[in-house]
Amino acid sequence: MARIDYSDPAKANDRTREILGKNRNANIFRMMAHSPSYFEQYCRLGGAIRNKGELDPVIRELAITRTGILCEAPYEIVAHKRIGKNVGVTDEQNAALEDWQSATCFNEVQRAALAFTDEIVKLRRPTDATFNDIAARLTPGALVELQLSVGFYIMTSKFLETFAIDLQPVTEVIA
Repeated sequence: MARIDYSDPAKANDRTREILGKNRNANIFRMMAHSPSYFEQYCRLGGAIRNKGELDPVIRELAITRTGILCEAPYEIVAHKRIGKNVGVTDEQNAALEDWQSATCFNEVQRAALAFTDEIVKLRRPTDATFNDIAARLTPGALVELQLSVGFYIMTSKFLETFAIDLQPVTEVIA
């Protein structure tokens, strides 16, 4: 059960109601809508991460889902396994993300991105070896996008867990 009440879309301003509607009034967004200006900017950056840029969407979703796993955020894991499946992440890959190091279903770029993700979440910064490995495999733009994706979803995972956002059936919140 959420730690504070979700905002009421009926009491929101027009812009907030519009954004909530585009996001199916998902619990995470109803909670964020308590701060309409932050909510709007959060959605702008989230939209850029998911819909713009050059980072391979499979790598992005593997990294985001792994971030949710490491941050122990079930809502994030459920949502992004579904999103990942829609962009080409296989069921085998989704199932293997808990222990990706011993899995054989990831290619070398995906493995480098997952190692980078692990170190961003677990360490102060990635080691030089891990950074150099992924930097050799991605363009500078894609590398920046990968880091910002992981960082954004660390924040999102912590938000979900701080407010104890209730899980919803994934079909209710993601088309």
